[in-house]
Amino acid sequence: MTAKPSVFPSMGRLLVYGVLALATAFFLLPLYAMLVTSFKDAEEIRSTSLLALPGSLNWSAWGTAWSTACTGVDCNGLRPFFWNSVAMAVPAVLISTVWGALNGYVLSLWKFRGSDTLFGLLLFGVFMPFQVVLLPMSQVLGWLGLSSSITGLVLVHCLAGLAGTTLFFRNYYAAIPKELVNAARMDGASFWQIFWRIVLPLSTPIVMVTLIWQFTNIWNDFLFGVVFSGTESKPITCLLYTSDAADDSLR
Repeated sequence: MTAKPSVFPSMGRLLVYGVLALATAFFLLPLYAMLVTSFKDAEEIRSTSLLALPGSLNWSAWGTAWSTACTGVDCNGLRPFFWNSVAMAVPAVLISTVWGALNGYVLSLWKFRGSDTLFGLLLFGVFMPFQVVLLPMSQVLGWLGLSSSITGLVLVHCLAGLAGTTLFFRNYYAAIPKELVNAARMDGASFWQIFWRIVLPLSTPIVMVTLIWQFTNIWNDFLFGVVFSGTESKPITCLLYTSDAADDSLR
C-alpha cells in the first residue's frame, strides 16, 4: 500500500515559509514606520518609539500633505503632482501595452521578410541605457512642441517601454499554435478578426503582467520626469546655448 500524503507541511517547507515571512516583514518595515508615524502628532513622535503604535488616529498630517504642504515655493500639497502622475502613467501604460501586443502579434504570427531583424533591433532597446537618448529625445520633443508637457512624457514612456512590451507579447504569442491562426485564415478571418477573436482572448495573463510591469516602471520613473518636465526640456541647440552661457558666466 502506498502511504497517504501528509496534510501537514514538512519541516523544510515550514523553514522556507518562515524565511519568506521574515524577508517580507523586513521589506515592509519602512512602510509600517511611515504609516504609524503619519497618524501621530509632533509631540507623540518625539516621545515614543518610531515603531510604536499611535495612541489615536490623527488624520491631520494626511490632509496637510495632500493639500497644503509646501514643495519649494509651491504650497498646494501633493494633490496636483499626484494627478499629473495619473494623467501621465495611465495613458502611457495603456498605449505601450496595446502597441506591444500588436507588435508581438505581427512578429510572432504574421512573419514577413526582415521580421527577425526588426525584432532584434527592438530587443536591443531593452538593454540600451536611457541616458543615451536624453538629448535626442529632448530635440524631438522640441520639434514637436511637446517640451515640458504631460503629453511629451507620455510619448517618451511609450517609446521607452515599447521594446519591453514587444518582447513580452512576442514570446507569449510564439507559443500559440500556428495551426489555429492558419485555420482562421482559411475560414476567411482577417488580420484584426484573428487578433480580437482568437489571440486577444488568450492574452489575459500576459496583458496583466505587462500592465503591472509598465505601471510600476512609469510610476516610479524619476529620470524622464526630471529631464523632460522642467523648463530645461528644450531642443539640443537651446541646451548647448544655455551650457555655453553658463560657461561664459563662470569665466
